[in-house]
Amino acid sequence: MSISTPGGPERRPTVVSTGKKPAAGRPAAAGKPSGAKAGTGKGTPRPTSGGKGRKPVAPVKVSQGRSWGPIALFVAVGLLAAAIIGYGAYAAFQGSKPWEERANGIDGIVNYREKDKSLVQGGQHQQGPIKYSVLPPVAGPHNPAWQNCMGDVYDAPIASEHAVHSLEHGAVWITYRPDLPADQVAKLKSKVEGKEKLMLSPFDGLDKPISLQAWGYQLKVDNADDSRIDEFIKTLRVNASVEGPNANCGQGITATGTTPRELGNQMPTQ
Repeated sequence: MSISTPGGPERRPTVVSTGKKPAAGRPAAAGKPSGAKAGTGKGTPRPTSGGKGRKPVAPVKVSQGRSWGPIALFVAVGLLAAAIIGYGAYAAFQGSKPWEERANGIDGIVNYREKDKSLVQGGQHQQGPIKYSVLPPVAGPHNPAWQNCMGDVYDAPIASEHAVHSLEHGAVWITYRPDLPADQVAKLKSKVEGKEKLMLSPFDGLDKPISLQAWGYQLKVDNADDSRIDEFIKTLRVNASVEGPNANCGQGITATGTTPRELGNQMPTQ
């Protein structure tokens, strides 16, 4: 294109080059449809009203295992509670029984009140040595003086004649073989020492390591840990008394030796 100026030659316009080339591969603006957005070409198809397109993904179910720890704990606690309640009910039922019935329920006990009624008659006082048919004796004639039975522990044999009088007053007399191990003797001492209407002494010739006597009852066991010892004491101490619960167990003979003492009227009554 030329530009004519009045009075001058025709001049061509100067073209200034910027040095930049048009971007390669960029589509012409004229071919771009109106309102089109970038990125709407090929890609993920949109679902249509006809249900075509990507199927919905089903949720994955996670299976959780059963928690056995708390269940086991609850079961254990429940069983323990049931056992405690059951034992309490059993103990209450047992405690409501007459003491004679509870005594007969002790495994291995010998009830001489039923076997020999003449043997268990009270008040048969006589002086001098007495020959007993049951050893250690559980009842029968006895010395007017009783053996002190206020939780006394005797380290040597005592006279049966005095001990039987103590049984008549409601004492439980625990005897043991002289060769019983020291730890076993210590356990027996812990059951007796300082407790009213109880006494402990060795006894020669026992056919079992330990023998327990109450008026008209006897129980022989092999071991000081035998639970029947405590059961015998609990059931028969005081209860087996011929002279009632207030019969005296103090102010008695405290000496050892198998020969009975002749004290005449020096002992207090009852």
